[in-house]
Amino acid sequence: MIIEIGIIAGDIWYYLDQHGSVTLSVLVKGIGKSRDNVLMSLGWLAREGHVLLEQLSDDYKVSLRKDEK
Repeated sequence: MIIEIGIIAGDIWYYLDQHGSVTLSVLVKGIGKSRDNVLMSLGWLAREGHVLLEQLSDDYKVSLRKDEK
């Protein structure tokens, strides 16, 4: 399962890099994976500091963290 979570995390990173900030529901549909697996992978990415999550009224906005250089 940990390998699948890592692969989906890569899919999420790539999707966000190509599409910019999206809602969680759009992300789940866009990468075609189960919501549970997407949430586990987002948790991993968030813990590592790679994504930002912002709570909206009925969803979450997900975006890549872009380091200022």
